[in-house]
Amino acid sequence: MRMLVVDDHPLIQEAVGNALRRLDPRIEIDVAGDCTTGLALAAQGAEPELVLLDLNLPGLSGIAGLKAWRSRFPAVPVIVLSATCDQQTVLAALGAGASGFIPKSSSNEVMLHAVRLVMDGGKYLPPEVLSASSSHEGAAPPPRRKAPSMESLGLTDRQVDVLRLIANGASNKIICRELGLAERTVKAHITAVLRTLNVTSRTQAALAAVRLGLPAQGQKGEERSADAFGHLQQDP
Repeated sequence: MRMLVVDDHPLIQEAVGNALRRLDPRIEIDVAGDCTTGLALAAQGAEPELVLLDLNLPGLSGIAGLKAWRSRFPAVPVIVLSATCDQQTVLAALGAGASGFIPKSSSNEVMLHAVRLVMDGGKYLPPEVLSASSSHEGAAPPPRRKAPSMESLGLTDRQVDVLRLIANGASNKIICRELGLAERTVKAHITAVLRTLNVTSRTQAALAAVRLGLPAQGQKGEERSADAFGHLQQDP
């Protein structure tokens, strides 16, 4: 397995590389100090299975750099690794095709958990994105409007259960197992939930669930600490 760390700070390159090797000592870690070098390295036969990309780089940078990776190597998942993790930046990165977003302040355990999930086909978001109280530093919080209830939206009890599991990162298979439902039934519930919430993705549904005050529950066998990431599994 080969991974690429694109960051202009050698200490970050080394620290992230050392952490990634905890997944498997045989992982090959390439490093690049900017997007142009990283793209050239990947094009020269060293295409990685995962890219960890800083947004603040010399030259091609930010969302433009992320889009360049997604355009040149659409099959390679990209996780943004950034010191800036406000809600607007995170959502912009996800909208540009990032498979996850890891604040540089995160622990190694959180980063490895995020990498595992992305490599399994999921998406990873920092908890502040799923926080209903997130606001930009120094900005006055927007006026709060009373959120509609689940009943007023017309969601059934079973659809609420499905939404709660979606917000907790469960895949369709996990939802089937947790609720004892057939996959066809689960897909029908998910379609109904997305339509009712007027959203088009699980990420948007999870954000809507938080705004509606729907509490998340941990999946079986998993402990979620206060500083752990919220995670979202993609559709199979």
